[in-house]
Amino acid sequence: MIINPNGFREYDARWIFEKDIDIQGITNLGKGLGTQIINHTKKNNPRVIVGHDYRSYSEKIKKALTQGLISTGCNVEDIGLSLSPMVYFAQFNLNSDGIAMVTASHNENGWTGVKMGIKKGLTHAPEEMSELKEITLNSKFKSGKGRFKEIEDFKKIYMQDLVKKNKINKKIKAVVACGNGTAGVFAPEILKGIGCDVIELDCKLDWSFPKYNPNPEDLKMLHAISKAVKDNNADIGFGFDGDGDRCGVIDNQGNEIFSDKIGLLIARNLSSSHKNSKFIVDVKSTGLFTNDEILRNNKCKTIYWKTGHSHIKRKVNIEKALAGFEKSGHFFFNEPLGYGYDDGINSAIQVCHLLVNQDKKMSDVIKDLPITYQTPTMAPFCKDEEKYKVVDNIVKQVQDLKQKNIKIDGQSITDILTVNGVRFSLEDGSWGLIRASSNKPSLVVVTESSTSDDRKIKIFEFIDNLLQKTGKIGEYDQKI
Repeated sequence: MIINPNGFREYDARWIFEKDIDIQGITNLGKGLGTQIINHTKKNNPRVIVGHDYRSYSEKIKKALTQGLISTGCNVEDIGLSLSPMVYFAQFNLNSDGIAMVTASHNENGWTGVKMGIKKGLTHAPEEMSELKEITLNSKFKSGKGRFKEIEDFKKIYMQDLVKKNKINKKIKAVVACGNGTAGVFAPEILKGIGCDVIELDCKLDWSFPKYNPNPEDLKMLHAISKAVKDNNADIGFGFDGDGDRCGVIDNQGNEIFSDKIGLLIARNLSSSHKNSKFIVDVKSTGLFTNDEILRNNKCKTIYWKTGHSHIKRKVNIEKALAGFEKSGHFFFNEPLGYGYDDGINSAIQVCHLLVNQDKKMSDVIKDLPITYQTPTMAPFCKDEEKYKVVDNIVKQVQDLKQKNIKIDGQSITDILTVNGVRFSLEDGSWGLIRASSNKPSLVVVTESSTSDDRKIKIFEFIDNLLQKTGKIGEYDQKI
């Protein structure tokens, strides 16, 4: 049996299938999860919803996981080919005790993983993940007799739930790109259902991902959407990741709009009818939330929090926030807009509502925001066993530089946020971030300047210099 301990990550589990985990390892993971759900719910036969994404091996993995769950006494209800948000929705709709979604999201082919949850609307956070790891690796499994049941046609229930609440009264021409991932059988139909004129781009399921990985932060995918928007004179372009919990946006002129800015536009749009609301954003997100005039006038508050879908979900839940936004494209809508979890298609729907309400082109809506100069999310390689130590050392160095008033491009460091890695802000509101990736052997680097493209680059060079000196950094996945 193979099960690499490093696969238990901060808020989900991911491995390269057969190299880092084999089928028996997956079954043991099911036993560990089943035991954990029984321990938490105090039920002998808790009901667990399972689903899988469209990878060649995902169904086989779900079957092995299911065997493990059933052996502990869990009653498994299988909703079939799914998006992660469809599995989350099923927990509310079918009132189950836990969920397990077999997906490696946007990771390259060869990867597999599981997104898991017990409390409705939430997925495992670090505490639950380390508890699951401990149960699984030490084989502390419960034994019982569970049952298996297939739920037919649940896809229709999920899709109808989104369509019926979100009809729009203006035709929006939308390019819908799915990178041949699972969202291809959901997103076009739902967006047509609410009233969009949909142009499909790579929506046919193909687990070899022939063009690019379904990842709305991938530049290849964004360029393809941009071209399709311009060629079809569309109002908007949407790109969905492999398991449909993230969404990227391209405006009517073919320009990519980073998801944190889309989040701010949505927050502004919601704030007028939901005054005194809270919004949660991750540390990779634009600094514009801090002093936004519209949010301030509507007495709304923004909290910067740890990157990661589980972290933001929980913070949205704890703070009873109206919504949460991550730069990676995970958006979370709480009651009355959603159930608190991340759903890429619901995010696209909220952008459609924004366009209808503003009655402007997307390129004009984005002009309402102050200009900032942002890098994409950049990930230099760093070993899993070294990345957190590297970041801890960088945190100390940045704190030391602030104390000594060492300037970056002539600017003093005015503020340091260490809730997740280190985010340092400069006098003019520009900032830089270094944190450890939660699901890959890499670090994450982002910079933004409110002043100039040149300053954005200078902040990146400053960070890169600190990282290179550690001797622990490999190639970047993309660089400015």
